[in-house]
Amino acid sequence: MVRFEDFSKLELKVGKILEVRDHPNADKLYLLKVDIGEKIIQLVAGLKPWYTHKDLEGKLIVVVANLEPKELRGFLSQGMLLAAQSKEKVVLISPQEEIAPGSVIR
Repeated sequence: MVRFEDFSKLELKVGKILEVRDHPNADKLYLLKVDIGEKIIQLVAGLKPWYTHKDLEGKLIVVVANLEPKELRGFLSQGMLLAAQSKEKVVLISPQEEIAPGSVIR
C-alpha cells in the first residue's frame, strides 16, 4: 500500500508536446519536448510502436513533473508521461478539454 503522504508528493501536471524527435539509439523511443507551464522539459518515451510524430505534436498529456531525472539510452528524461497499456496498445492519459500547460492534476 502507498501511503497518502507518499502519493501526495507526486506533482502531476498537464503538459503540451511541442516537439517529437526519433531517438538516435533506440527503435521504439522518442525524444519529446514538453511544456509544463513554468518550463520546457525533455521526456524519453517508448511510444513509437503506437504513435507517429503527427499524432503527438501539440497533444496535451499528463506528466509526473517532479520525478528525479534519469538518463535513458544517452538522453536525460526529466519526468514521465502517463499512459494506459493493454497487450495490444498504449493510450496516453490526456485532459478531456483544452487547458493550459502546467495546470495541476489533483
